[in-house]
Amino acid sequence: MEIYSTLKLECEGHVAEMTLTRPDILNRLDDAAHIELLRVLAHLRELPDIRAVVFASTGRAFSAGGDLNEIFRLNANREDREKTRELGRRTLHAFIDFPIPIVVALQGDAMGLGATLVLTCDAIVAAKAARIADPHVKAGLVAGDGGCVVWPVAVGMLRAKRYLLTGDALNAEQAFAAGLVTDLVGTPQDALDEARKLARRIAELPPIAVRRTKQALNHLMRREATQVFELSLAYEMETMASEDVLEAVAAFKERRPPVYKNR
Repeated sequence: MEIYSTLKLECEGHVAEMTLTRPDILNRLDDAAHIELLRVLAHLRELPDIRAVVFASTGRAFSAGGDLNEIFRLNANREDREKTRELGRRTLHAFIDFPIPIVVALQGDAMGLGATLVLTCDAIVAAKAARIADPHVKAGLVAGDGGCVVWPVAVGMLRAKRYLLTGDALNAEQAFAAGLVTDLVGTPQDALDEARKLARRIAELPPIAVRRTKQALNHLMRREATQVFELSLAYEMETMASEDVLEAVAAFKERRPPVYKNR
């Protein structure tokens, strides 16, 4: 069994469980997490007995998304931005193209890229205290790492614009009503328990029919990604190099209102 530093992988019968394991940093999705998620998804593809996957996390947040502390380095270094863009591209496509159904146990907040990866999955069991949001714009960034793909697919264009243009969060009940989560439960442990039950139910069904159904449905998301992903990712890299992103992050850290230059 491979050893990972950002997550763990366990397999039992026909169900695998991959769990983010850095609650002390709110399970942020930095380069190390990207690389290990790619490794895990590739590994799971090679296991013929696995018919469903639970995607879980630890601590009070499912994932806070990207690492704000990396903004200054990426702003200053074009080569690093290109490496980050390539990792982001590979990760989104790996989730969209993954042939095995993934059930999310959303025990806590999923923000930014955390929300994006959750929304590429096939069912989301959310605890009532969990929230979901894509606050890229609040950090001076375009939601280019997949938000502009998955939110319109999940909730329609108008609602996607409403939440991507403001970065506002939805609580689990609002997210359930909007179609961002599929199952609503009480506690974080309930989310994990119910996600496991749902994954086992899927794993007990005829596997070829399940996989082909998922692949057919995900063709719709792949089509959306083909149309908008590369453009939105390029725009995110443009904003990553801007003065606005530096001001947004500095203001957040200094707990003051940001001041942006007129354009």
